[in-house]
Amino acid sequence: MNIVLVAPLIPQNTGAIGRLCVCTDARLHLIEPLGFIIDDKHIKKAGMDYWKHLDVTIHPDWQSFLDSEQPQSMSFLSTRGKKSLYDIEFTKHDYLVFGNESDGLPRDFYKIYEDDLFLIPMPGQNSRSHNLANSVSIALYEAMRQTDFSIS
Repeated sequence: MNIVLVAPLIPQNTGAIGRLCVCTDARLHLIEPLGFIIDDKHIKKAGMDYWKHLDVTIHPDWQSFLDSEQPQSMSFLSTRGKKSLYDIEFTKHDYLVFGNESDGLPRDFYKIYEDDLFLIPMPGQNSRSHNLANSVSIALYEAMRQTDFSIS
């Protein structure tokens, strides 16, 4: 399973997602620009001592990611999705794509990937969105459940 973060802004969220990926043997893809610096000093400060165990690739832009990975199946998670996360039929090689904490996905993605936009149901009346790390956890564990927890 592959987790893709497009221009993430908050290092603590990315750190929590990285830890989740280590725990689930998922791959993490970070699409630049990043809202933080990834180096030894900043990683240690964020408490990401497990980072050395993470299968992470940093891509300079979306097109580089597409060229490098050539993903066959991508699902985009967004509050603008019209279909539920629970409508996705996952395979263990899927790419789950998330936008950043303040802007979501790049604007053109909403048109280009319109048929592949999904949301996490939020029945609460006073909610805008889940925290990014929580959203990734919800989606990744649903994918694992559907694939009998065999994601590697």
